[in-house]
Amino acid sequence: MSEAIGFIGLGNMGLPMASNLVKAGHKVQGYDVVPAAREAAAKAGITVMASAAEAVKGAGIVITMLPNGKLVLELYQTGILQAAHPGTLFMDSSTIDIESARQANALAIAAGMKQLDAPVSGGVGGAAAGTLTFMAGGEESDFARAKPVLELMGKKIVHCGGSGAGQAAKICNNMILGISMIAVGEAFVLAEKTGLSHQALYDVASTASGQCWSLTSYCPVPGPVPGSPANNGYKPGFAAALMLKDLLLSQEAAAATGAATALGKHATEIYKNFVESGQGGVDFSGIINTIRGY
Repeated sequence: MSEAIGFIGLGNMGLPMASNLVKAGHKVQGYDVVPAAREAAAKAGITVMASAAEAVKGAGIVITMLPNGKLVLELYQTGILQAAHPGTLFMDSSTIDIESARQANALAIAAGMKQLDAPVSGGVGGAAAGTLTFMAGGEESDFARAKPVLELMGKKIVHCGGSGAGQAAKICNNMILGISMIAVGEAFVLAEKTGLSHQALYDVASTASGQCWSLTSYCPVPGPVPGSPANNGYKPGFAAALMLKDLLLSQEAAAATGAATALGKHATEIYKNFVESGQGGVDFSGIINTIRGY
């Protein structure tokens, strides 16, 4: 049996990620505040612990997958660093703001631990299939130690730089994604109004200069890409509320650094209106339905 891994946050993303570690032969000591998540984790072979602090005891690596930076910092400040053995490697795979990521790193280092920010891209499907992309920020030696474990959960593992660089890469990537999905949606709506079929537009754009992931992997209309959420009533996938969260993080980073992100700002406004209209639980590609109503 490989070294024990602590895993805190066993929700839609965390559970399949932790399950892949179990399948690879690791003992995973898991914890989640939600009883239903703990029950599902136990069925997946995860050793469910009574608290977050218990989950890190004896673990060589601890992974956190939480909703926001505030929760990550609270967790780091309320016992898990003190419960772990010195030198334990903490990896935070949550998508959070860059400043919180750097604060978490500083807290871990001060407590005698190692730490990486390692957010992911690929959604629930990628988590289940073990094909996530990990974007890591931190020391090169810590990344080298983490990489074999990350490779059990992901297909592409990239060291992006120092602390916070993983979060920066994730925020930039998802700003591109949010903008491009709106562009693809607008193109399909324009095609509809000109009488061009969805399939014809797809056949041209998917092999021409309009090609992008939002088109070829997550096409926002039913038909051309059978596995896209558009074929399943826009069930996520990647929920619009999560896209808005990431776009808001991009605008926070832009404001902090003075970066000009006019399209990112407009995309944020569009998704904010979409979520506030009650569509937060819809896949983000469902934005096309709002575009049709403009």
